[in-house]
Amino acid sequence: MEQSAPRRLLDEPGPPARARPHFPTVDEASLAVSGATREGDKRVDKKSLDYIIRSGVAGGLAGCAAKTVVGPLDRVKILFQTSNPQFQKYTGHWFGVAKALREINRADGMRGLFRGHSATLLRIFPYAGIKFLAYEQIRNVLIPDKSKETPGRRFASGSLAGITSVLFTYPLEVIRVRLAFETKRDSRSSVTRICRQIYHEQAPEGLALASANGHGSSPVAVVTETVQKVTARSGLTNFYRGFSPTMLGMVPYAGMSFLTHDAIGDLLRLPQFTPYTVMRGSKDTTITTENGTITKRAQLTAPAQLTAGAVAGLVSQTTSYPLEVIRRRMQIGGAVGDGRRAGIAETARRIFLERGAKGFFVGLTIGYLKTVPMVATSFYVYERGKWVFGI
Repeated sequence: MEQSAPRRLLDEPGPPARARPHFPTVDEASLAVSGATREGDKRVDKKSLDYIIRSGVAGGLAGCAAKTVVGPLDRVKILFQTSNPQFQKYTGHWFGVAKALREINRADGMRGLFRGHSATLLRIFPYAGIKFLAYEQIRNVLIPDKSKETPGRRFASGSLAGITSVLFTYPLEVIRVRLAFETKRDSRSSVTRICRQIYHEQAPEGLALASANGHGSSPVAVVTETVQKVTARSGLTNFYRGFSPTMLGMVPYAGMSFLTHDAIGDLLRLPQFTPYTVMRGSKDTTITTENGTITKRAQLTAPAQLTAGAVAGLVSQTTSYPLEVIRRRMQIGGAVGDGRRAGIAETARRIFLERGAKGFFVGLTIGYLKTVPMVATSFYVYERGKWVFGI
């Protein structure tokens, strides 16, 4: 019997089935942007110029976003820390921050709330860019693989990154603080004018001799004042007022910031939390390069990433705040008093005599209000920036 046509059609190969569309996961999209593969690609190299530029730009943008979010709070905190006479009445009160913000807004409007912000952005982009870039590079050296990832190495990586960034950008920080310190309504602050003023500031000529020859002066005081007399009283060194406490404070601040952020990130990536804290389709990925392996961590969700950054900001602010207060007082030394450069010990003694131990924590509440969202925003934007840039 002749075979029927329908059966012959069933035996013949039909048209290929339509392929289902494939939507790349977060890791695949990130790898595609960087041109990398899981098997390894030479372009995924933390020592390459491309990686350095991308991580630096991501860090700079993260710093600018974070500082813009807390710009008004940052100015009020500086006014409190430096004991500005006009705003001293608000310190120590529960609603002092709100009252200070209202007074600034009433006197100068939004422009007053963001006074010195242009100098902040001018400083923060290179500062944050160098900090995050240095952290990636130093971490790559101190922690070449997972087996060497210890809290001590994480802390050292963060501390060295913070010190590196301060070393290159500190003069811009002094300019920013001086701009934020001014409160006169008729003052027309400009970066050029502030720079010129800082450069030419000097102590009165007779101050050192008067102190050195004063009655009852100790030999240590005589030597100190003599050294101050023979050293330069103006010039570029004025832009490094408060540099020593800044470097000392950066060790616990940056170290604890990165250590806490990474530790909280590890906690939120535990299996029991990943359904709620990790972006869908994202997971840890190990990429092999000619210089070793790079582990790309799973991307946290926005709430989880912000939480890790917020806790990091809280811990780092608490550990480094007293040195920050000393640094602020040293930075505005030329704007108040006789312009003499006081050292760390003298500045600390002056703060203690004025307000006691609590003087080292003036403005800590606003420090929390500022630092917690700032650090949270910074880490969030940086991590998302790394994802977008494929690093």
